[in-house]
Amino acid sequence: MTKTAENTRKILVTSALPYANGPIHLGHMLEYIQTDIWVRFQKLRGHECHYVCADDAHGTPIMLKAQQLGITPEAMIDQVNQEHQQDFADFGVAFDNFHSTHSDENRHFAELIYNKLKSNNFISTKVIEQLFDPEKKMFLPDRFVKGDCPSCGSEDQNGDNCDSCGATYSPVELKNPRSVVSGATPVLKESEHYFFQLPKFEQMLKDWTRSGSLQVEMANKLAEWFEDGLRDWDISRDAPYFGFNIPGTTDKFFYVWLDAPIGYMGSFKNLCNKNPEIDFDSFWAKDSTAELYHFIGKDIIYFHSLFWPAMLEGAGFRKPTSVFAHGFVTVNGAKMSKSKGTFIKARTYLEHLNPEYLRYYYGAKLTSKIDDLDLNLEDFAQRVNSDLVGKVINIASRCAGFVVKKFDGMLSNDIVEQALINEFIAAEPEIAQHYENRDFSKATRQIMALADKANQYIADKEPWQLVKDPTKADEVQQVCSLGINMFKILTTYLKPIVPQLAEQVEAFLNIELTWDGISQPLTNHKINKFKAMMQRVDMEKVNAMIEDSKDNLQAIVNTPVALDPESPLAKDPISDTISFEDFAKIDLRIVKIIKAEHVKGADKLLRLELDLGGETRQVFAGIKSAYQPEQLEGKLTVMVANLAPRKMRFGMSEGMVLAAGPGGEDLWVLNPDDGAQPGMKVK
Repeated sequence: MTKTAENTRKILVTSALPYANGPIHLGHMLEYIQTDIWVRFQKLRGHECHYVCADDAHGTPIMLKAQQLGITPEAMIDQVNQEHQQDFADFGVAFDNFHSTHSDENRHFAELIYNKLKSNNFISTKVIEQLFDPEKKMFLPDRFVKGDCPSCGSEDQNGDNCDSCGATYSPVELKNPRSVVSGATPVLKESEHYFFQLPKFEQMLKDWTRSGSLQVEMANKLAEWFEDGLRDWDISRDAPYFGFNIPGTTDKFFYVWLDAPIGYMGSFKNLCNKNPEIDFDSFWAKDSTAELYHFIGKDIIYFHSLFWPAMLEGAGFRKPTSVFAHGFVTVNGAKMSKSKGTFIKARTYLEHLNPEYLRYYYGAKLTSKIDDLDLNLEDFAQRVNSDLVGKVINIASRCAGFVVKKFDGMLSNDIVEQALINEFIAAEPEIAQHYENRDFSKATRQIMALADKANQYIADKEPWQLVKDPTKADEVQQVCSLGINMFKILTTYLKPIVPQLAEQVEAFLNIELTWDGISQPLTNHKINKFKAMMQRVDMEKVNAMIEDSKDNLQAIVNTPVALDPESPLAKDPISDTISFEDFAKIDLRIVKIIKAEHVKGADKLLRLELDLGGETRQVFAGIKSAYQPEQLEGKLTVMVANLAPRKMRFGMSEGMVLAAGPGGEDLWVLNPDDGAQPGMKVK
């Protein structure tokens, strides 16, 4: 039915903001594909639907990473923003606006909401004690402090929780704390902080979380917060910090999680500025009748379903209609892994495979629940090949040739087997409801069941046999025309999931695929010559993608992590072979690490003093991600002793320590057997 002004919905949709300090990977893509499918469905149905997002561009990690890269935070987030937008566009994620939280619009709404909360007596201040890095002259967020667990004593634990025993605690409770930024021992220091008085909204939040705005699982999870009692929320951070100053201060900044969700408003306002016909207030005012939906991962439900609606309520804005949470992505039944090559960046995927494959596979598995989704790569290939290529596209490829060659591309004047086409049309309300409910897997199952019926009809009629009899020409045209009409309906149903395929179908059929057009058959209509629309998934390309996603073990073993990328030693070691005679020149020696320490201003380096048996060498080794200095002192290891010294900005590096592993925390210094002595040659 054609939408009228009376039954057209006004909808604003957002996805969680990707953090602007790294690339998009396939785990991220689940959310953006899920949201994009739902938005495309709403637009296909004729509703006014706007989809906005932005990069989350503030916080300590971004400030520190920009320092490490030697560029300004603004330059870094601008570059990442361009990369993110290109990845999303290439996956067919069609934002109406993609912005940044580091924007004039976001600053305006962050200050506006804060000032309203303050004037309504929802902001308080108090002096707190925090760990402070005396070298970097900065307060340390939880994630930038490590030490020994105060509960079980496990070493190298995070500042807020222990991976070994599961205990949670304050960073100030850590034993032997150290700054992740500099390695220095932090000290306690007082600072005045600003707090949002969340407990004042407890009853409202209890009512709202049980109003149907959240999935039941999420509402149950949030109930734990109410049982423990809501607490004031610290919304400020001390300088240095990359973000917006709190009004009236020079050294206090909004905590990133305050202005991140406000980024939804900022991005939408930016869209309204570019399109004056869209009215901001009609979507965000307290009395708004528009619908507002947030699609997010289950790990950030607290921010979106407690802090965010309370902020909106306290500042006089409307709350979300619903917050939809989803689970995480696993690959081949396990957590995404860099060493296994299953931590796959969006760009790496795009270099090997059609983005429509992933859109369909995610769509075929997504439900309205919060279960994790497993990207099983063999099932991925089989599902796409069977459903899209083997079932749907196969219908057109079996019928189009006869229509084009024998009937100049003209479809028949009428529809035979009206009952069959009616069955395809009658499925529309149920499929639409599955889309609306975000049960895309149910929608695809129903669509593929119809595709099976279409293929069975064509197989029973055998137009390739009928065409051999000149008296059966009309029947051939009718059978193939019905097949094309069934194909048209199926691809319309699939259009939100595989929009690029839908575009190819529209060019082939000479029409636009519309939801209203599902019930309107194509008769006496000319189609174009059929061209292959999608290749089968090639497992060789899948395997190549996995290989390209693996950390290069050879490069880690053979190349000092600290080397300049332009150094000859930083080339791919596999592509440049050497002779046995050249290899024999390498002088491998047992050495003792007599001193190890952090390198100020270096993200990956440790400075090692090595005893070669009477001779001391200094080496800068890129193993900081795997070892703390105290773990290395006194150990024996292996070094390349005759590598030419290299001048670095931290000093002279006089050799290379050998290490192996996929990288990150999984990196092991080669440790010789007991009995070895410093200076001994390795043969």
